[in-house]
Formats: sequence, structure tokens, C-alpha cells
Amino acid sequence: MRRRRRRWVRYGVGAVVVVVVGTGVAGWAVYAKLDGNITPDEAAAAELARYAKERPTSLVKDAQNVLLIGSDSRSGDGNEKYGRDSGTERSDTTILLHLAAGRRSATAVSLPRDLMVDVPGCLRADGTRAEPMFAMFNYAFQTGGSACTIRTAEKLTGVRIDHHVVVDFSGFKDMVDAVDGVEVCLKEPVDDKAARLRLPAGEVTLNGEEALGYVRARKSLGDGSDTDRMDRQQRFLGALVNKVQSNDVLLNPVKLYPVLDAATSSLTTDPDLASLRGLYELVRGLSDIPTEQVQFLTVPRESYAYNANRDQLVEPEAEKLFERLRTDAPVVVSPAEFKEVPRNSASEESGDYGAYGSRWGSGAASPTPPAPTFRGNTAAEEGCG
Repeated sequence: MRRRRRRWVRYGVGAVVVVVVGTGVAGWAVYAKLDGNITPDEAAAAELARYAKERPTSLVKDAQNVLLIGSDSRSGDGNEKYGRDSGTERSDTTILLHLAAGRRSATAVSLPRDLMVDVPGCLRADGTRAEPMFAMFNYAFQTGGSACTIRTAEKLTGVRIDHHVVVDFSGFKDMVDAVDGVEVCLKEPVDDKAARLRLPAGEVTLNGEEALGYVRARKSLGDGSDTDRMDRQQRFLGALVNKVQSNDVLLNPVKLYPVLDAATSSLTTDPDLASLRGLYELVRGLSDIPTEQVQFLTVPRESYAYNANRDQLVEPEAEKLFERLRTDAPVVVSPAEFKEVPRNSASEESGDYGAYGSRWGSGAASPTPPAPTFRGNTAAEEGCG
């Protein structure tokens, strides 16, 4: 069942192809509309090409890194209700998605928007260039859009970003509504006027508007920290994927088309991804990844030394994570805090498969340094627990 569910994108694109073949011109019109929905980020591509020599080099063939950016833009249809359009956009959520070579695992790392980082000099929308600055991470998107965010993330992590995807408020809501809502589990009732959210305790199916409030709320859910908020976002994304993967959506063209339409309409991507074929090529190898190897975590961070309302990296833990992403080495997560895994662990001695499917013989020493464990969870951890 899980393997069948993990194939939602591949099946979705395949369904469109079937429609094209089966209905001729009308089918091609459907495919062309969906294909044309995706906005290619040509400006970012041009800006990144300008700085090609300073960007990190990909170290492992076939491994890919995708930067997922949630924009808090108030411009555009449906977004103005979330505040006055000041003419600037900020990255409300940023996730670095690492796809291992051979698609043996997928690791999604949240980068806090309040993380203090070195932002390079970037091209503004008005054609001027900003000076390099030490600022919050989301300042990069506000200043120079996706290209600046990518350059900042690469400078921070040393990880080469191969692709990027930007989604705004309206697109996120449309995707949730297209699947008839997403179920979450609440331990306590929620009444948050700022997030426009009022929900009972227990199992609740959120519509698009409620889902947006749920993933953005700070004061009324959890401990109020940005870490808790990012954990909630990660778990919601897992629930959304599970809903889309369900046969009720995949095998029903009436439901499938709105999902594909909402998904593609909400995306701005690098030119290589800006088509159904481009997206399909990216995700076609993901269907066989076990849910326990689909991992979510937040980069190790703590309160910034000079401002408790900002964040800074925890070292050397953060660099250990970045190095493993750069080299496509195993990343292990658990609800516990960061720790080193002993070299001769029980899993190694028994010859069990590691995080990326590599296997060591019984009693044999690990060919790589011991893998640290980072605070996080996997897609296999489902339910209200």
C-alpha cells in the first residue's frame, strides 16, 4: 500500500498522458494547460549563471538538491487578504530537499527564516544591487528573490542547489482544497485570531484556509517556538502527500485534474523543472523509497547570542549535517537531540542496511565515520501519537 501511495506524482503525470492518447485534441489541450501552468524562473537562472564560478560543485553524481521556498507574497489573486502588499516578498518557509543517488532516501531540512546568515550582494527587482549583509535568512528572498535565497543557502551549507520551487499562499491553499482537505490531529482546541484559526481537539480535516493558518501559527500551537512551527509544517506536508497518494484521488479523473491543476498553477520553478516532463523526470525515482527513509529535520540551531528572537547554527552539529548532504552520506533522525552513533552499533554488527541502503558484513568495520543522529522524524511516523 505504501509503495502504491508513493507513486502519486508518477501516476498523476501518467494519467495525463493517458488522457492525451485517449482523447486526442481535447486531451492535448488538458496536457498543454497543465504544462503551461508552471512559471519558469528565468530571472533567477540568469542571475545564478552570473555567479556560476562561485557556486559549490556537485560532489555525487545523480544526487540532487531542491530548494523549496514558501513565499509570503500578498500580491496576486487570493493573497491580498493576508496583509497589505508592500511590494516585497519574504520566504515564510524554506526547505532543502536532498534526494540521494539512486533515490535510496529523501531528506528534507528546514532552514529557519530567522537564522542569522551571510547574505551576498544580490540583484534587486528594481535593477540595483544590494550590498552583502549579515542578516536573517529570509532577508535574502526579500532582497533578491529565489536567486539570492539559493546563493545564500549555498554559502551557508556548501551544498549545490540543482533545482528550486516557489509556492505562494494562494497556491498552497488551492492544493489542499483540491484534495478535499488534509487530516491532522490536535491534542488541544485551537483559537488563534492572528492565524484566523479556530479548531476543536482531536482528528480534524483542514481546508485550504485552515491549513494555511495551521502551518503558519506561532502563538496558539505547541510551545510557540519556530522549531515547533517547522516540525508542524513538516508533518503537515507528510499528511498532504499521503492524501494525494490515496487511490480515491489518483484513480478518479474528476478529482485528479483539480489536484494537478492546483499543483502546477502554484509553482514557479527553475526552467528545467517548468514542465510536466521536468517534474516527472525529477520524481520518477522516488516511488520505491521506503517511508522510513523519507526524513524531516530542522538544521541544528539555537538562539542567536546577541538577540534571543533570532537564531544561529549549532556547531559542529550543523556542519556535520551539511557535510553529509554534500557527500550523500547517511543522515539518521530521531526525536532525540543530536548525538554521535557509536561505530560498532548493533545495526552494523548484524549487517543491517544503513540509512541509504549500504550494507556492511557481520562484524566488519564501517567504511565511513559513525553517522550522527539529528533531531527529526520520518514519513513512517504517522498517526496522532
